[in-house]
Amino acid sequence: MPDVVRGKRQRKYSREAVWKSIEERRSERSASVGFFHAAVPQMSLALYLGLAPRRPRLNVSLNVQPLSLFVEVERCRRFVEMVRAWADSYPAPYASAHSMADDQLSGAPGFGRDDEVVNRDGFDKVYELYWLNIFGPKLVESIGRERMLSTPAHLVEELPNGSVLLVLRPTAADFASDEARVAQARAHVHLRPDLDFDTVLRTLRERSAALAPVEPRFHPDVAPFLSRLPDGFAISERQRKIAELNAFRPPEPEEWLPVALPSDAENPERVRSDYGDLSESLVAALHTKVPSIFDATPESLTDLDFYFWRENFPERYQRELIDEHTAPAVGAYLGDVLVRRLGGTWVLRAKMEESQVRVGKRVWLPFLRARRYMQSRQSLLDCSLTQFFREAERHRG
Repeated sequence: MPDVVRGKRQRKYSREAVWKSIEERRSERSASVGFFHAAVPQMSLALYLGLAPRRPRLNVSLNVQPLSLFVEVERCRRFVEMVRAWADSYPAPYASAHSMADDQLSGAPGFGRDDEVVNRDGFDKVYELYWLNIFGPKLVESIGRERMLSTPAHLVEELPNGSVLLVLRPTAADFASDEARVAQARAHVHLRPDLDFDTVLRTLRERSAALAPVEPRFHPDVAPFLSRLPDGFAISERQRKIAELNAFRPPEPEEWLPVALPSDAENPERVRSDYGDLSESLVAALHTKVPSIFDATPESLTDLDFYFWRENFPERYQRELIDEHTAPAVGAYLGDVLVRRLGGTWVLRAKMEESQVRVGKRVWLPFLRARRYMQSRQSLLDCSLTQFFREAERHRG
């Protein structure tokens, strides 16, 4: 059962919440609603109703994670039974079940065509073949019922309403194995004699290679930060991103001095109070989105790194706002973390970017680091707060 239903806002699941959510997302031409189950197995279900004057239709999209749930033959069999019953009761022009990652790589949402073409032509041919497929009567007739029923596959079954259920393999989870890819290519070419088997199989094998698991081997200084980034990409891109991040080596921090510049602040207490206000302003602005910011720990710096990267903060917000407010606030907060967690001491300067925090034999320049950090999304990686803290920590003794 879903926990949450979502229209324009999120509500605890109930029948009343469903109707409210549908009304929120209803227009003259469509209505939609989403359902979610957060605990494992994670589930999201989206219903989209296309209304007159366009061709009325209901699109249903159900996503379940993790894919490992579908290693078991019995669970897959029960899933097929559910789809069979649904397709028999509610005839569809087409339905499918498959790995979301592989589906994204196929480039064939809606069979690779835009909505206008789908609305005009319907599902007029087999553009892509998935683990489980429901072919509606119109599509069956266009391909040829005899050809459809003779497809080499694990299961091919004609339903009472004229649809055909086709399942390539006993389980869904092994879709990327070479045996599964050969079966997929063979069945696809059977339904589409105009396609070349070797070309289809080569494309499928390329997709399997792109989805092959890559073990994370991130640079240790930034591993806590980098380990969160792959989930921000489409599931089909994550292994490639892990490989890219494995190869990433952040530049060594340059925002430090071997000898402190002498303090030249005319009113050190006032300057220190101003820095405290800046740090508190960052906490006040971000505490709901980054709750750990209250703690001023290395982990809170990593949380800030991830928040700014996820939001693409340096490139989404006004440069003037960032340079005059955000970057100084980040610098003050970073300096306070060095003081509180590494026993550092402030060496205050009249020019903010020259203010230092002494840790061990080095002095560190948190405001300069923060300014460089906030230049671009890439600079959030190159000049992360996490790495800066780890480097200072290494030189503490």
